Amino acid sequence: MSDVVPTAPEQPAGEMENQTKPPDPRPDAPPEYNSHFLPGPPGTAVPPPTGYPGGLPMGYYSPQQPSTFPLYQPVGGTHPVRYQPGKYPVPNQSVPITWMPGPTPMANCPPGLEYLVQLDNIHVLQHFEPLEMVTGFETNNRYDIKNNSDQMVYIVTEDTDDFTRNAYRTLRPFVLRVTDCMGREIMTMQRPFRCTCCCFCCPSARQELEVQCPPGVTIGFVAEHWNLCRAVYSIQNEKKENVMRVRGPCSTYGCGSDSVFEVKSLDGVSNIGSIIRKWNGLLSAMADADHFDIHFPLGLDVKMKAMIFGACFLIDFMYFERSPPQRSR
Repeated sequence: MSDVVPTAPEQPAGEMENQTKPPDPRPDAPPEYNSHFLPGPPGTAVPPPTGYPGGLPMGYYSPQQPSTFPLYQPVGGTHPVRYQPGKYPVPNQSVPITWMPGPTPMANCPPGLEYLVQLDNIHVLQHFEPLEMVTGFETNNRYDIKNNSDQMVYIVTEDTDDFTRNAYRTLRPFVLRVTDCMGREIMTMQRPFRCTCCCFCCPSARQELEVQCPPGVTIGFVAEHWNLCRAVYSIQNEKKENVMRVRGPCSTYGCGSDSVFEVKSLDGVSNIGSIIRKWNGLLSAMADADHFDIHFPLGLDVKMKAMIFGACFLIDFMYFERSPPQRSR
C-alpha cells in the first residue's frame, strides 16, 4: 500500500481547455429582453422607380423613401442622371423637338404645304456653325422653320458639295431640301450659277431661284431685277408670269436695325406681306445665324406662300450670307 502514489482527481475535458486557453477579449452577448414594439397595419407599397423593375440598385435611393443622403445622385454607371428640365442642360443630350400637329390632306394643295394653309407668319432660324468660323471651311446651311408657338414646321438643309461651296462661296449654286416631321422631302429649291463678271443689267447675270413642290414639279420662280439702289425681285408662277414683287430697303446691311423686304402687288399699291431679317446684335454682324420673319395673309394661295418662303432664302444668300475668313498660306 505504501507504493501507491496519490494522483489528483480527474477533471472534465471542458474545464481543462478553459484553464489552458487565454480569455476571449470579445464582449459577452447582450442579455435577451422582450420588445415592446407592436407592429401596425401594413402601409402602401412604394412601386419601384421607372427603369428598375427589380428595385433600386445598391447606392441609389428612391425619392419616395427617406434616406441618409436625400440629395444623392449617381455620378456614373449606366443609369442616367436626371435634372430639372431647362435648369441644368446635360451635354450630348438631345433636346426634344415639338412639331406642329400634322394637318389633314387638302384638295388642290401640294402635299406637305397643308401646314402653310393654317399659318400667316413663320420664322426662319439659321443654325450657327462655330466650326465654320474657326476653320474657315464653308459648310452646308441648315434652317429651322417654326410657327409663333415655337413648334417646328419644316427643316431646310442645303445639299451642295464641298468644292462648290468653298470655291464659289456666296455665289455658289445650291439645292435646298425642305422636309417635314416625317422626314419626307416636300419641297426643293434650286439656284443655278450665274456669272457676275459681266454687266449687272445683263439678264444672264441676274440671280434666280426655282421652287418645286413636290420635288420635280415647278410651282414658280423668284427672279432678281436690276436696280441701282435697292433689292428688287419678282415672284413668278410656273409659266414665269409675274405675280408679285419684292422690294427691299436701300441699304440691306443696316447695323442695329431690321431689314424689311416688302411683298407688294405688281402695281405696287397693295401690301401683301413682308420678309424681315431680324437684327440679332453682334451675332448678326459676325456670324451666319440669321433670323427671318415672314408674314403673308392667311387666305393667300398656298403656292404663293411657298414662293414668298422661297424668296427668303435667295435674299439670305445674296445679302446676308457671310463666308468664313480664309486663312492666308
